[in-house]
Amino acid sequence: MDASCPRLPDTVLFEIFLYLDHADVLSVGLVCQQWRAVARDEFLWKELFYRYYRVSRDVPRHPGAVSWYDEFQRLYDTIPCVEVQALKEHNDQVLHLSFSHSGCLFASCSKDCTVKIWSNELDISLQHSSNMRPYNWSYTQFSQFNSDDSLLLVSGVFVGPHNSSSGEIAVISMENFTLLSRVRNKPYDVFGCWLNETNLISGNLHRIGRITSCSVLWLNNAFQGIESENVNVVKRLFKIQNLNASTIRTVMVADCSRYDSPDLLLDYEEQLAASSTCPVFDLGSDSEEEEAKPKPPLEAAVQELPDARGVPAEHGLQQLFDDIMEGRMRPAMTETELETKVAELFVHSRTKPPEPSLLPTDSNSKTKYLIFTTGCLTYSPHQIGIKRILPHQMTTAGPVLGEERRSDEFFDSLDHVIDIHGHIIGMGLSPDHRYLYVNSRAWPRDCIISDPMQPPPIAEEIDLHVFDLKTMKEVKRALRAHRAYTPNEECFFIFLDVSKDFVASGAEDRHGYIWDRHYNICLAKLQHDNVVNSVAFSPVEQELLLTASDDTTIKVWRSPRAVRIRQARRPRPRKLLFSWLMNQKS
Repeated sequence: MDASCPRLPDTVLFEIFLYLDHADVLSVGLVCQQWRAVARDEFLWKELFYRYYRVSRDVPRHPGAVSWYDEFQRLYDTIPCVEVQALKEHNDQVLHLSFSHSGCLFASCSKDCTVKIWSNELDISLQHSSNMRPYNWSYTQFSQFNSDDSLLLVSGVFVGPHNSSSGEIAVISMENFTLLSRVRNKPYDVFGCWLNETNLISGNLHRIGRITSCSVLWLNNAFQGIESENVNVVKRLFKIQNLNASTIRTVMVADCSRYDSPDLLLDYEEQLAASSTCPVFDLGSDSEEEEAKPKPPLEAAVQELPDARGVPAEHGLQQLFDDIMEGRMRPAMTETELETKVAELFVHSRTKPPEPSLLPTDSNSKTKYLIFTTGCLTYSPHQIGIKRILPHQMTTAGPVLGEERRSDEFFDSLDHVIDIHGHIIGMGLSPDHRYLYVNSRAWPRDCIISDPMQPPPIAEEIDLHVFDLKTMKEVKRALRAHRAYTPNEECFFIFLDVSKDFVASGAEDRHGYIWDRHYNICLAKLQHDNVVNSVAFSPVEQELLLTASDDTTIKVWRSPRAVRIRQARRPRPRKLLFSWLMNQKS
């Protein structure tokens, strides 16, 4: 042992470690031989981990961790929290970021009406910029690469006749950056998404009444402009009725075939089944008293249409009109309530029943889920709708209007509905598509919505919910830290992203946030000068994160470990100077 490092009792060492900064804890071993003697002591590092990160002691160690020392170092050294570059090529608010699956490229959308393609090398550089104003776009808002990174879907707001706003989707070839096709998309915040390599999903909206409408989801071939006239390039997927001014928005597709090989199991009971050494921790309660109470199942409620007591819809409508005309309807219904009641009675006998079982039973199933925000009480999105897409529906071949429908199957029903009880402002899938993360701003508890055009006030605090799409259950207590301030009518989407071990989100409080998926703790706040609209992890390197803001910049964040590696790769100025001097002497 080094004579300059006197022997201290382990208890004293431990108390010192508890108050050391991260960097001190990890660097003290360089100057003290005594530290090396205890650096791998599992008990000390376990205690330090739980106290420093304020994690409940019932939470087991990450299933992929080898030791508590390595786990402490992972949460310090691999979080992308060091700003290494600021990209300022946009001249207006940057709204969205998306990586290619290879991680070599990423795209950014902005209020300046451009979509920019960036090359992700040692230093990120701009590769291409497409201006969408010549196509009467107001701005670009969302982008997504297809599965083989050969095509880019770009969604934007289209200015139509009489300055009316709608949405449009453009498909850009990554080979030569040419525009291949354009598809109308209504409302614009459907955004759109890829179903497979060559087919994308868009939306349309048809008004039926003042607060009643019908959303139609379409499957489109990306090569519409160059396909033969004898080949279908579009097909209707689903037709869904909307009540109380709600609409379908924010569509995305989850691949069910990947559920049985998740990157990370979030349910501790499943972890226990996989490894009997892990203790179980239930995140569903906030106190010991609450744990003692019987808990309702976490399964999200499936919303069912009223059965009208077995009465056919036509008879129900007639009965309703008779009651109104003869004064038997007490209290008197408003025009809005009457429209909703008639729509509910009509849709009851005109809707195709849901699929018998939503949960996938075959791990090799090619079934996919269409996931979107919707509602039933007000125009603000407060529910998540899930609709199964079967293999035969994944092509534009066949009739344009899809399968023939009987008169009693005019609308499609949702296979599952998750009620969030708040305004949904963001959604994202884990890389394995097993878990759905949802940003929402909660409504007051026990609030009653009497007017669909006046939703309840929403909280400033954002809740980040986690749902298991294999079991359709909520599996984690909502993550918190980030905030938003805009009211219902001005509320906008804040895009989040999920990597193997982390989840990140923007916020209106001028910060991006990173949480650990396993421990449910906030690890980093990333500073901007304005609202952070979008975040994106590199799909091949979770220690690289991008953030986009209303301050017109895209910031590049890397982990402390990645920064050290990058610096080691760069030539050191002193060595270059010494080499130059030696050459001058010779």
